[in-house]
Amino acid sequence: MDNLRRLGNNISIPIPTDEDGLTGRECPEPSCEGYFKVQFGTGLKGENVPCHCPYCGHTAGHDHFWTKEQLEYAQSVAIRKITDAMVADLKTLEFDHKPRGPFGIGISMKLQPGTPQPIRYYREKQLETTLDCEVCTLRYAVYGAFAFCPDCGTHNSQQILSMNLELARKELLLADSQSGDLQRHLIEDALENAVSAFDGFGREAVKSRKASAKNLTAADDISFQNLEKARKRLSDLFGIDLTSSVSTDDWDLALRAFQKRHVLAHRMGIVDQRYIDETGDVTVIAGRRVPVSRDEVERLIAVVRALGTGLVKALPTVSRS
Repeated sequence: MDNLRRLGNNISIPIPTDEDGLTGRECPEPSCEGYFKVQFGTGLKGENVPCHCPYCGHTAGHDHFWTKEQLEYAQSVAIRKITDAMVADLKTLEFDHKPRGPFGIGISMKLQPGTPQPIRYYREKQLETTLDCEVCTLRYAVYGAFAFCPDCGTHNSQQILSMNLELARKELLLADSQSGDLQRHLIEDALENAVSAFDGFGREAVKSRKASAKNLTAADDISFQNLEKARKRLSDLFGIDLTSSVSTDDWDLALRAFQKRHVLAHRMGIVDQRYIDETGDVTVIAGRRVPVSRDEVERLIAVVRALGTGLVKALPTVSRS
């Protein structure tokens, strides 16, 4: 049984990567079972580096994060290797003794192998966001956008904010080469995207730290589309001041820009009395289109970036529980 013996007690089965060099992972926590992908060779170096689920934060060794499809594939390959080795060994036992003499009886044994064990091939799933962790350089992919880094556990909310603000800035650069309505649309869209990026970032930044909040329900319900309300909510939940990282002028600009986003999104860009009352903007006239300049949006992007950095520094340490 030399072929079977050569397999040994352990069978090594390489798990294939996808076309981008990423390997699928699945959270072993029954309440999660979230699917994500990582590129081995990037990120933290060393032996026995743990894996963090990017969705729920569950932590365990990488050998606990195999996907169901990978395990089925590995099992089918192992069975194929074992059965192939057994067949090869049994074939060495084949014989064919011809009959001798007028009354001799011939005896033979020949193996008739059946259908080989099928291999359970699979394809890794397509995910929505792929990025390199700014802290440990791990390349990973997740559903949605916001997640923990599977290697170092860093939450990527600020990184996603930075990426989205860069996209808004590129819209402004594109607007420079346009004119008329298209130029105006790109500038207004860049403002809306900057506000939406901060709203999504702020919600996730608070959600990932809600264990430290004074009111868990209020932490889940927080919104950053209205900055003044968000400032008061953050003060109540964590005792922090959202305005501490920017000047008074920058804060006032952000307040106006966030209200302009509301007018653009919900009133087709037409100024109403609510906008005037909430911003104190005396330069506009109710019933006319709200003005949005390129320089205003450029400055807003810088202010939002500063607000994001300040918020992360002010909030408690992120919790993966």
